[in-house]
Amino acid sequence: MQFRQAAVSAVGLALAAVLATGCGRAAEADSDEGSGPADNTATHAKTTELAERLGADRTTIIVGSVDDTVAVQVYEDMRCPVCKEFEGAKSGAPALRELTQAGIFRTEYTLASFLDDGLGGAGSKRAANALRAALEKKKFTQYHDVLFAHQPEESVDGYTDEFLLRMASLVPGLRGADFDSAVRTMEYRGFVTASEKAYEKAKTSGTPGFGVNGRLVPDTVRGAMFDPKLLATAVEYTAMPPSSRPKLS
Repeated sequence: MQFRQAAVSAVGLALAAVLATGCGRAAEADSDEGSGPADNTATHAKTTELAERLGADRTTIIVGSVDDTVAVQVYEDMRCPVCKEFEGAKSGAPALRELTQAGIFRTEYTLASFLDDGLGGAGSKRAANALRAALEKKKFTQYHDVLFAHQPEESVDGYTDEFLLRMASLVPGLRGADFDSAVRTMEYRGFVTASEKAYEKAKTSGTPGFGVNGRLVPDTVRGAMFDPKLLATAVEYTAMPPSSRPKLS
């Protein structure tokens, strides 16, 4: 991707107005920021279907083409309200999805579940397990969007089996004996545990966390990932070697 000094300067100027909190680690105290306005729900579930696969590490869920594309890592805990904010209609996720559909980026999801430990319950783990089951049906993307659009309150352990199956009914072709059994029996418990470990190893400052080609998005640019007009530039900036990045204004 061609890098332009003017574009990066624009990110720097905008950062003061684009503040982003997160769930967990350094941002845990801000996790009650909420999920944004009432109409800020995911609306990209009906987009054109994208290729979906499990990465070689058996924890990364890859969406989009892998040929000559920039890899954008997204670290999410399904109970995190700030993750829902990122996935909202007016936030960065729809822009990321559009660029993934265009074959410019691919999106690599890592599903964390640390909020269960802090809040009690097992909703994050159950949701991650259900999403892994949806990947078997090539319905991860659609189901992921539906779950965030209907995310229960963070403090409520709302991702029950019954809720997850009810939400799955909103995704054509997802429900079936095999999927339902995988949800109820936590068939992918090993994947859930390994994914949490992968999240911890990445050492992001919380969720949602972001990386580009394996390099974490700097905290100074992280807020731009929530802005559909700035997300691509923030990705470009992160993709550059740190020594080559121009100073942000």
